Amino acid sequence: MRKTGLKECLRCGGRSILIASAIGFCADCIRNHPDETLPLILQNHAETRLQFRLPPAPPKDPSGLRCTLCANECVIPPGGRGFCGLRENREGKLISLAGTPSKGMLHWYRDPLPTNCVADWVCPGHTKYGYHNLAVFYGSCTYNCLFCQNWHFRNMSPVKERSISAEDLASLANPLTFCVCYFGGDPASQMPHALAASRKLAEKGVRICWETNGSMHPALLDQAVELSLQSGGCIKFDVKAWDENLHIALTGSSNRRTLENLARAARRIPERPDPPLVVVSTLLVPGYVDAEEVGKIARYIASLNPSIPYALLAFYPQFYMWDLPCTSYRHAKECEEAALSAGLTNVRIGNIHLLSRDY
Repeated sequence: MRKTGLKECLRCGGRSILIASAIGFCADCIRNHPDETLPLILQNHAETRLQFRLPPAPPKDPSGLRCTLCANECVIPPGGRGFCGLRENREGKLISLAGTPSKGMLHWYRDPLPTNCVADWVCPGHTKYGYHNLAVFYGSCTYNCLFCQNWHFRNMSPVKERSISAEDLASLANPLTFCVCYFGGDPASQMPHALAASRKLAEKGVRICWETNGSMHPALLDQAVELSLQSGGCIKFDVKAWDENLHIALTGSSNRRTLENLARAARRIPERPDPPLVVVSTLLVPGYVDAEEVGKIARYIASLNPSIPYALLAFYPQFYMWDLPCTSYRHAKECEEAALSAGLTNVRIGNIHLLSRDY
C-alpha cells in the first residue's frame, strides 16, 4: 500500500493524514462552509468522471428529456447521456442502453455461503453451508463515490459489454441457489432489469436481497421491498454520510432520497420482523465519516425502528481516496459506541481484519 502523509485543508490550513487530496478539505470545513468548499470538490468529481467518459454531473438541460429512475432526475440534452451513462436522448426519445428487462450490464458469479455479506450476522444464509448466493454486480451507478471500493465497474461499457437478459439471469438459479444479491455499482441504475429477474427468481424460491445506496424512485423501491419481504430476503441501505454537504462531497449527490427511501422501507418491517427486512451499513471513511456522522445516522435509524441492524464497515484505501489510511480500531469503536448510544440494539463492526492503528 502507498504510504499516506500529512495534507493541508485548503480552507482552514489544518494538517492531517485524514484529509484526502481528492477532496482537499477537512470534514468540518465541508460541513460548516459548503459555499467555499463544494464548488472545488464538485470540479474534482467532474474531472474523475471525464476520465471514464461519463457525464461530469447530472445534466439539467431545459430543452432535454427527464429521466426519473433515480434521485438525480437527469434532464438529458439532445444527443446527451444521463449521469449513470446508460440513458441517452436520441432524436427526442429517451433510450436505455442497458438496465431494461432485455439487457442488463453486469457480471455475476456463484458465491459459496456463508459469505462476506453486509447482513451476514443476521441472515439465515450464514448457516447454509453447501448453498450459494447468486451475486449480481451491476456495471453502473447513480453516485460518484470518490472512495468507491468496487470502482472497476466504470471500465464497463453498455456498447462493448456483453449483456444478459433478466430471464437468462434468472435461469442461472439451481437447487443450491439460496439467495440473490444485487450490488455493483448499484442496482438503482438498472432497477427494471433487477426487478424483472427477481420476479422469476422468487418463483423458484430464491431469496431476493439488495445492496444499494437507496437512490431509486420510490415506486421502484416499493417493488424491491415487496419482493424481499415475500421471499425472505432483505434490502441493505448503504448510508454514506448524514450531513448533506459532506455526502455531496464524498459522492457527488444528495442523500435526501436515500434517507426518505430508508424510512419508506422501514415502515414494512412489522410485516416480517425476522429475519430483518431492512439492514443499514456505513463505510467508516477516515477523516470524514466520524462518530458525529454515525451518531446522527444511528439516531435517524433508531427513530424508524431501533432493531434495524447497523453494520459499520472498515475502509480500505481505494480509487481517488487512496491516500487515506485504513479505518483505525479507535475510530471504529467510537462509532460503535455512538450508534449504541443513539438507541440501536444491533450494531456490528465489519471487515475487522482491515482495522489499523494509524490514527
